[in-house]
Amino acid sequence: MAKALLGYVGGSDPRLLAEMRRLQQRVQDLESELMRIQSENDALNAAVAKHPGESLLDGIDIDVPQAEPALT
Repeated sequence: MAKALLGYVGGSDPRLLAEMRRLQQRVQDLESELMRIQSENDALNAAVAKHPGESLLDGIDIDVPQAEPALT
């Protein structure tokens, strides 16, 4: 019966298989990116823990012009 149903459906659609492979690769890419970001976050948390009371932004000198009021 299963073979009859599979034959009726037409088997595996190449477009469906290609989409499945593409989605699997995308999931792998996102998992890799997540691991990289988690590692970076852990390093930043360790840096903060080494120097409590200091801001990571203290050493950055940013010249920000005076903010303009928002349009209403």
